[in-house]
Amino acid sequence: MTLTTLRARVAATACVTDEFTLPDGQVLDSYFDEYRLAADPELLYDVAEAMATLVPEDAEVLAGIELGGVPLVVALSAATGLPSAFLRRRSKTYGSRRQIEGAGVGGRRVVLVDDVVRSGGQLLEMTRMLRIAGAPVSDALCVLERPLGGRPFLHGHGVRLHPLLTEADLTSVP
Repeated sequence: MTLTTLRARVAATACVTDEFTLPDGQVLDSYFDEYRLAADPELLYDVAEAMATLVPEDAEVLAGIELGGVPLVVALSAATGLPSAFLRRRSKTYGSRRQIEGAGVGGRRVVLVDDVVRSGGQLLEMTRMLRIAGAPVSDALCVLERPLGGRPFLHGHGVRLHPLLTEADLTSVP
């Protein structure tokens, strides 16, 4: 499958024209609904296969950020054979009480996985948490990069962003 075909399928499935409020309060008239992508098993599989080409060769663990990054990291783990970890924004208050679940990350080269990157703030927060846990993090993957400053912000903190698609890719689909 070509990237052009995949881009058209992602746009048709996950690009929604409707009012949407971002975490910072900004209101958009259209948005990328990562849950529609994750709910389509064939599309999720094809996106993971395409994202697998973006995974750095020295990666040892893929870490998905709750909630949108979790189905992506599971599919990407299946596509690459790499183990996965799951990152919570806050530690569980019961049970394991962990913020990092799944594969161990200490001393292992971890690549972050998320659905959409806007400002990069959430990825940086997760990068810091992983670095404190002893995981060297220098790369992050996402399905969609929105042009809201995330790439240069992350670069300034030693993290290279590897998006499968940019917002321009989806808005240029006929």
